[in-house]
Amino acid sequence: MKTQDLIRLGVPQGPALQSGMDFIANYMREGGDAACLEGELTAIIADPQAFLDNPLREAFARDLYAPAWKQRDELAPWRQWGSGLEAEAVKQMANACALPVSVAGALMPDAHLGYGLPIGGVLATEGCVIPYAVGVDIACRMRLSVYDRKANVIAGQKGRLANILEDETRFGIGSSFKQRRNHDVMDEDWSVSPITLRHKDKAWSQLGTSGSGNHFVEFGEFDVDEDQSRLLKASGFDIPPGEYMALLSHSGSRGAGAQVCQHYSRIAMDRRGNLPKEMKHLAWLTFDEEAGQEYWAAMNLMGRYAAANHALIHKHIAKKVGAHVVLDIENHHNFAWKETHVVDGAEREVIVHRKGATPAGAGVLGVIPGSMATPGFVVRGKGNTDSLHSASHGAGRVMSRSKAKQSFAWSNVKKQLAAAGVDLLSAGIDEVPGVYKDIHEVMAAQTDLVEVLGTFHPRIVKMCPSGPAED
Repeated sequence: MKTQDLIRLGVPQGPALQSGMDFIANYMREGGDAACLEGELTAIIADPQAFLDNPLREAFARDLYAPAWKQRDELAPWRQWGSGLEAEAVKQMANACALPVSVAGALMPDAHLGYGLPIGGVLATEGCVIPYAVGVDIACRMRLSVYDRKANVIAGQKGRLANILEDETRFGIGSSFKQRRNHDVMDEDWSVSPITLRHKDKAWSQLGTSGSGNHFVEFGEFDVDEDQSRLLKASGFDIPPGEYMALLSHSGSRGAGAQVCQHYSRIAMDRRGNLPKEMKHLAWLTFDEEAGQEYWAAMNLMGRYAAANHALIHKHIAKKVGAHVVLDIENHHNFAWKETHVVDGAEREVIVHRKGATPAGAGVLGVIPGSMATPGFVVRGKGNTDSLHSASHGAGRVMSRSKAKQSFAWSNVKKQLAAAGVDLLSAGIDEVPGVYKDIHEVMAAQTDLVEVLGTFHPRIVKMCPSGPAED
């Protein structure tokens, strides 16, 4: 095995390449099985922290972190859920935990490569916020409305329901309604940041719309069994066992949120210019800086704006459907929260960034979707301290958008959707079920983080036909 093989497996240029070759030599010298060598290397690359006390593997594992940040001897503690995660995503998590401002981290089972912090990454910092650890689509969120209608009405009203989705949703960059929609969020103080003030009119024009990429609005069946009904009742929702018609949406803060991220990320990167190139998107802003205070206020405003988008979608669709909502659940990811966690044996206020991760504090309800042809789940958090009260935000991608466009054809996908009982109104080929992990495996990997209170099966799905993702 040569250095090019190590690079192929995800070993970065630098000291890790030499220590990787040294590990290979020592491994073979001690009688290691050559057939197992690549598996051994992959395991160390995927989770170097697990081998820091292993005499044979420690030097290689430690050098995997060397390019990240040399001013910190030990990483902030972090745990990983799930197996077979991308080596580069794991490396990004390790880099984040090498920051001097980091105090703890966690990596969810849907994790994949992102900018700075991986998608599915959770990071607690002290006294600062990292704009790119929140993400471009600030406060992207899920919302589920369950109606007082049996699920079997969907089959008989497919045409009508499809028309409602077409009439009451808009997707993608520049999308808007001819007549602007209204919400109290537009009466808030948008001057908390020069960026939000500058983009207020654009935000208003996009109010009630959805983004591109993996964002969707879909009708489906919400199933609740007797045990789940009991758990929902304990959470304040009296939903008898059965199958209900429901609406699920996924979108965020649109163009205004993206502008907030880009502006304050540039400021952060300018001020933390000593960060290594591969960590520049982990640049932070302290709350002692005016920019840090502005970003925090703008981020929270974008959170309320994203919630308003979903509120309008669900309000207008429910009115057209003519049904009453008996269960309404929402949660967001791509956000940062001020929370109190036990760090080094003492309670401390920290900033918990959840980039593509769902809040899962004890008793907190949320929605974790699968894909357009696989189920999503209403969950209740168990408050696991090791995960910083977090869980996955979905199934997680297994391939890039460019690779997906090369790998799938609509003729085959349509057969798969038909077999799953799904009518697709529009979507990009880069969002088909095959680009995602098995949601059942992801859920099985986080049973200590959440419990399932109900299952949503997509039936009529609308997404943006094409265009760059905002999440």
